Amino acid sequence: MFRVLITDGMEKSGVESLKTAGFEVVEQHYEPEALGEKLKEFDALVVRSATKVREPIIDAAMGGKLKLIIRGGVGVDNIDVAYAESKGIKVMNTPNASSASVAELALGHMFALTRFIHISNVTMREGKWEKKKYEGIELGGKSLGIIGFGRIGRELAKRAKALGMNVIYTSRRGKLEGFEEYEFCTMEELISKADFISLHVPYDKEKGTLIGEKEFAMMKDGVYLINCSRGKVVSEKALLAALESGKVAGAGIDVFEEEPTKNLELVNHPKVSATPHIGAATAEAQTRIGEEIVQILKTFFNK
Repeated sequence: MFRVLITDGMEKSGVESLKTAGFEVVEQHYEPEALGEKLKEFDALVVRSATKVREPIIDAAMGGKLKLIIRGGVGVDNIDVAYAESKGIKVMNTPNASSASVAELALGHMFALTRFIHISNVTMREGKWEKKKYEGIELGGKSLGIIGFGRIGRELAKRAKALGMNVIYTSRRGKLEGFEEYEFCTMEELISKADFISLHVPYDKEKGTLIGEKEFAMMKDGVYLINCSRGKVVSEKALLAALESGKVAGAGIDVFEEEPTKNLELVNHPKVSATPHIGAATAEAQTRIGEEIVQILKTFFNK
């Protein structure tokens, strides 16, 4: 019987499906110093974003049964993928499951910022009636620049187009076929043209921060920035400065340089709509993630 360790939780129906398929499933979180040795007892590991599978953990697991690591979600930056695979451990993720959920959250942040939902909700609870203070703008007719045009970026583009936004995008693969309704731009063109900028890219350690002081200087005055990708893609220091100067009219942030974030100055900024990395936290996404994990395991182990 193949043994599967789930360290960051998994949707119940997915766990039951694994058991029905003949897997032994253990749901238990381990601290890093204990995880590696424990992994010797398992054929597969399923993680979300909380568990970090770094080289020391992989080294400690050597000599055991571990053959597969699955990241329930899109990004795999919490796993040293190349190192794991060099040791004969396959690393996979669930890229399709949460695309719509993340796209809808990005759009939600845009609505929250442009109509002051994020801050008027707070002031109303304080007994303030600041109706005249919250004159917003409509999304229709504005340009949305999407950095990273993978599954999530495309889902966001569809929804933004339906709202009457003009969608432009940039992609490391260049202009993509089949998306003629959207305009391809270089990174520099997009940053300088867009009224709204939404990031949907992984964090690249070698390239480092994608949006910093230089990039903010290139943006339109009064731009809105949305980051539902990875925290380190945007410099929080540079973002705060841009918010203070008025260069950035509002920022929707679901991901942070450090999580849980300690940057309360950013979280409490009146021009910031902040959420605690909940891009994939919908019932539908969790069900799809569970289903995709089950399918990966069944295929990998020929169950």
